[in-house]
Amino acid sequence: MSGPISEEMERLLTEAFSPTNLEVINDSAQHSGHIGDDGSGESHFTIVIEAHQFSDMNRLARQRAVITALGDIVGERVHAVAIKASAPA
Repeated sequence: MSGPISEEMERLLTEAFSPTNLEVINDSAQHSGHIGDDGSGESHFTIVIEAHQFSDMNRLARQRAVITALGDIVGERVHAVAIKASAPA
């Protein structure tokens, strides 16, 4: 399911990284009724992103870069985001 938050995340990540691959996967339905489910249908996401900027970064630095690019979304408007960030092979 794509909604305004997932579309905003895609836009922000595309602008920040020009990724070679980007998937913003809405996992909210799997967490229905759990802590953090606000009923919006956009509370839990997995982000799979591949970008050249990640080449010289370790896993933690990549995750921090993604969270920074998302601004106030993570923790304020979305309960949880799993990040799988990599550099092209």
